[in-house]
Amino acid sequence: MTDKIRKFLEERRPDTPCLVVDLDVVARNYTDLARVLPQADIFYAVKANPAKEVLTTLLPLGAYFDTASIYEIETCLDIGASPDRIAYGNTIKKARDIARAFNHGIRLFAFDSRAELAKLKKNAPGASVFCRIFMDGAGADWPLSRKFGCEPDLAIELLTQAAEDGLHPAGVSFHVGSQQRNLAQWDVAIERAAMVFSELGARGIELELLNMGGGFPAKYRQDIEPVENYGEVIRASIVKHFGNKPPRIIAEPGRSIAGDAGILQTEVVLVAEKSREPDRRWVFLDVGKFGGLPETFEEAIQYRITTPHDGGPVGPVVLAGPTCDEVDVMYDAAGYTLPLALTDGDKIEIQSTGAYTATYASVGFNGFPPLSEYYI
Repeated sequence: MTDKIRKFLEERRPDTPCLVVDLDVVARNYTDLARVLPQADIFYAVKANPAKEVLTTLLPLGAYFDTASIYEIETCLDIGASPDRIAYGNTIKKARDIARAFNHGIRLFAFDSRAELAKLKKNAPGASVFCRIFMDGAGADWPLSRKFGCEPDLAIELLTQAAEDGLHPAGVSFHVGSQQRNLAQWDVAIERAAMVFSELGARGIELELLNMGGGFPAKYRQDIEPVENYGEVIRASIVKHFGNKPPRIIAEPGRSIAGDAGILQTEVVLVAEKSREPDRRWVFLDVGKFGGLPETFEEAIQYRITTPHDGGPVGPVVLAGPTCDEVDVMYDAAGYTLPLALTDGDKIEIQSTGAYTATYASVGFNGFPPLSEYYI
């Protein structure tokens, strides 16, 4: 927690649950990544936190924007981003949304299937397209390993078809998985992408764009490498596989930019002991999976938690949300312990929650309002 957020919480005492984001940290995380990847254009993944305050912080720093919907595109245009700084990075798009984006001046689109390519041919004639190749997400806490991407052999055929369709086959993208803590996965992915470049070059199609996606982590419970180490591995891999003629490089960070900038403050609603589990307390918070913490699904993303009783005796807990839904349990098997002095009414902080929280929060499930947001 930054001093700025601490002061805000102490002075404003906002109702919980609430998300408080320090925009200075957003800016610092962006500049740190840009520093270690000087050859890359940084396309902020808007889906991580689409708040206009975040976008307007990043725009003057030179950020580009990776968007997942026409609505995110129009938000970026509204805050002053020019169309050439926006990519339509979702491989699943309505035909009318492609046309609408094209009419807005967007010229860079993702795809990973024949059907999506056909929609781009019809609704974005002459646009630049990049094909996403499959990665299994090994080593990532949030793998992204089923819904997106095609095998490299198919990517070669699709990009060849794109050229025949009058589109501009710009390049290849991949995603090594969100919250990727295995640095070696970038070398695996870059090698796979380079093979596509080489094969298409042999066919007379010179690709020019390598989109490395996201994957850069935030600071949750597990240890992560410094951002400098990510930069070093990626730079070395690009040289290894592309030599002295690298393509244009794009990176699409979201979590690593906004995640550590935010604190989610929540109130303890109930601390209960259940006779069938005498060795663990159930701690119910006023926020849960439906209120902004769906990434606790299968306990994949494990946030750090601070309480007003830290330093005292602790015991094992199950952490759950406030709704009347059986699946609204965040942590059961992850081995969380919290102070024995914790009681209802206590305010606790869930750390590094600036990304993939408020943007995920439901509107009105069980009548609970969406997560309140403050950008300072």
